[in-house]
Amino acid sequence: MIPCTLIYVLIWISFSICPSYTVTHTLQYIRTSVTPGIHFPEYTDVGLVDGEPFVYYDNNIKKYIPKTEWIKKITDDDPDYWSSGTQNQNYEQEIYKENVITLMRRFNQTEGVHTLQRIYGCELHDDGTVRGYEQLAYDGEDFISLDLEHVTWTAVKPQALNTKNKLNTEGAAPFEKFYLENICIKWLQKYVTYSRETLERKDRPEVSVLYKHPSPDVVCHATGFYPKEVMITWQRDGEVMYENVELRETLPNQDGSFQKRSILRVSPEDLQKHNYTCVVQHSSLDKEIVEIFLRDGGSAALRIGFLAAVLVVVAFVGFLIWKKKSGFKQVPQNMSPSEEKTQQEV
Repeated sequence: MIPCTLIYVLIWISFSICPSYTVTHTLQYIRTSVTPGIHFPEYTDVGLVDGEPFVYYDNNIKKYIPKTEWIKKITDDDPDYWSSGTQNQNYEQEIYKENVITLMRRFNQTEGVHTLQRIYGCELHDDGTVRGYEQLAYDGEDFISLDLEHVTWTAVKPQALNTKNKLNTEGAAPFEKFYLENICIKWLQKYVTYSRETLERKDRPEVSVLYKHPSPDVVCHATGFYPKEVMITWQRDGEVMYENVELRETLPNQDGSFQKRSILRVSPEDLQKHNYTCVVQHSSLDKEIVEIFLRDGGSAALRIGFLAAVLVVVAFVGFLIWKKKSGFKQVPQNMSPSEEKTQQEV
């Protein structure tokens, strides 16, 4: 089952902890209808490719619009893509509005904020296998889902039995199965072609270890990486740690990259007794990043950077001393290459 939350939904594609980083492309749609009277559109639909929004619609703007640059290329192949999408969404929003009213009656509700949400999509793995899914939720709880293995709808709530029987009688399950495992996949392949340059780029993570005495938390923070799949682990004296480690959710940055942090809870005494390192693995890296926690609260990378800066200053001072002793004359900025060569030979 795919968990649903109330109104605001953030669906992230689950990542593999295998260092081989099996490639999986996903296409997902999230449709949400809510009762009126709150500061939120009564109907929204967002499409995501590989976890990133690329199309959007709501009842306020009443238009199907792009959310990323690469999807705009589709008009070269399908000039009616946006107009037909808008027409379809105008139709869908009326159906979802009526469905919310119907479900309120089934749950004996006459007022309050209520939501109906449909999440569906497909996955294409690098070995050619595909997977589809579809589920509806009401007020943030699972309501009914599509069982693709048995090609039938499954009611999660008693109030969903009427919906289940209606959908199964109408033969909706075989139709949805064909759509999710065939049509959806073809659209996904098309979108991946348009977005390849953007979605298949690889950006290296920047890693830092943060600690402030006397807090028991040591934070390993990785940011600026793409794609989203990343693995962060803690080691103590070279051994992987599984306890007292909290791995936070992967979050998006404004530039389209991602960030993630892993928090290690450790006593000040243990910090003095043992050596702790944060290890980050990502598909952009030829070799994992190993960040060593220093007992003064910094990290090895920070100390190396400071040392490099010192060496640059020392080298520059040495150059000035040599320049003064040798009588070296600076080349005027407006000289041509031939004049510069002559000036250096004097």
